Formats: sequence, C-alpha cells, structure tokens
Amino acid sequence: PGLSYTWLFNNNTLDLREDSRRFVSQATGNLYLAKVEPWDVGNYTCAVSSSQARRQVRGPPTALTLRGDGVMGEYEPKIEVRFPETTYAAKGSSARLECFALGK
Repeated sequence: PGLSYTWLFNNNTLDLREDSRRFVSQATGNLYLAKVEPWDVGNYTCAVSSSQARRQVRGPPTALTLRGDGVMGEYEPKIEVRFPETTYAAKGSSARLECFALGK
C-alpha cells in the first residue's frame, strides 16, 4: 500500500496517458507492451515511489532488443496457468484471478 510505479525509457519518464500499447500495473509494477515496434527498443527502468516514506528507488535498466528472426527466445509459444489451489475472499470483497499467455 502506498506504492506508485513509473517506468523510464532511455532515462525519460514514459507518458502512458495516450498510449494504448503500453500499460503499467499499479498492483504489480509490471510494464506491458503490446505489438513491439522498432522505436520501442532501448533501456527500461522501473521506479518505485512511496509517499509514506517520501522516497523513490530505481531498479537497474533493462534493455529491450528487437529480434529480426521473429523468434521469442525463452518465451517461445506456451500457455501456463498458475493459480493457488484455493483463493479466499471475504463476503462482499473483490477477488482478482489473472491468467497470462506468452508467445505468438
């Protein structure tokens, strides 16, 4: 609670307000890119802020490189579902289950 996530692209803050291809989850801090384009290549850095602690920490930059052969390397097509055996929720509360598929 109280954490805020932003991402930097080549040391500039990503402005995602009008970007339908990129999304930052404020629950996990993950950056999602859809339909990667050549201009997406560069260094991405996650910054986590805490208003309560009045502090911001940046992770190391992660390079995104475009492959010309269309192969996704370690993310070759696969479907993987990982859910806990039991998910608990209090009556009247919200519950969220996520499912991701990687590949082409």
